[in-house]
Amino acid sequence: MSQATENPAFASIKTAVEENPVMLFMKGTAMFPQCGFSARVVQILTHMGVPFKTANVLEDPELRDGIKQFSNWPTIPQLYVKGEFVGGCDIVTEMFQSGELQTLFDQNGIARTGA
Repeated sequence: MSQATENPAFASIKTAVEENPVMLFMKGTAMFPQCGFSARVVQILTHMGVPFKTANVLEDPELRDGIKQFSNWPTIPQLYVKGEFVGGCDIVTEMFQSGELQTLFDQNGIARTGA
């Protein structure tokens, strides 16, 4: 059985991560994050000048449950770069502080408008 038939949200999640080079599944929106962890990841991406798309899991219970199963990761936010799951707030924060996140974006050809 394919993932798409297991959970109805998987198809839209797969499309979102494939069509958007940097995709963030979060609580709230980039303009109005509704949890501190989501706000932190938005802050990091914005600071780095990385263009990214978001999906608000609070608007869709199927998406909220589906993204956790899709990535096999229990928490939100979840960051994807070029279709690959990167991690949640703690991992993204650590990667930003160590310089790994910038390297990841550079290696994947993600243009940055900021510092």
